[in-house]
Amino acid sequence: MEEKLKAFERLLTIMDELREKCPWDKKQTLETLRHLTIEETYELSDAILKKDMEEIKKEIGDLMLHMVFYAKIGSETNDFDITDVLNGICDKLIHRHPHIYGDVVVENEEQVKQNWEQLKLKEGKKSVLEGVPQSLPALVKASRIQEKARGVGFDWDNREQVWEKVNEELAEFKTEVDSNAPHEKVEAEFGDLLFSMINYARFININPEDALERTNIKFIRRFQFLETESAKDGKQIKDMTLTEMDTYWNRAKEME
Repeated sequence: MEEKLKAFERLLTIMDELREKCPWDKKQTLETLRHLTIEETYELSDAILKKDMEEIKKEIGDLMLHMVFYAKIGSETNDFDITDVLNGICDKLIHRHPHIYGDVVVENEEQVKQNWEQLKLKEGKKSVLEGVPQSLPALVKASRIQEKARGVGFDWDNREQVWEKVNEELAEFKTEVDSNAPHEKVEAEFGDLLFSMINYARFININPEDALERTNIKFIRRFQFLETESAKDGKQIKDMTLTEMDTYWNRAKEME
């Protein structure tokens, strides 16, 4: 524990020094750091998907620096400091885990989630969905909305019911497309279809964001193979037929 505290104290000291002496660090504000923090979060996400433990360690460090930076700025305006931040999260964790720090008994993870949402409502939130950031990417937001609704019992009983809903939404979407319905109506039905698919993914323990990103990475890898290998054969993609492209694509699949 002493070694951990020393490491954290070292980071706090370095942050103080940089804020005082470095021209770049002195100029930063909560607003200027915001987009950099988002970028660092995505870099950590990439490292996790690649299962690159060394890179994960580095990205966690980058994010830790950002958290300390925000707290340092907060201390300069006398709004909060790192002590307030750490005590605040500790107090919240203790309050929201009465099954650990109180006399509440839970039988499984699902009950923990339900208690969590109920406690947040008691804290003054008017809706369980208030905690879903508006700026989240739509795919992630849909997952969080569904998880929070489930936390208060608003959910399907089983995955078969959800699969029926997926098929229902798919049929409605196809009907609108086949009937040349207005674009807004087709788009709305497509959104409903996606939302139901994300719901089904949740029921079979698939993170839709991770699943789609893995497919993105796979497509990029195969397409870049197509580009490089066809170029070695003196071909340009724009002049190739789809059948020719499929030959390289299938080679890429076989290599995997």
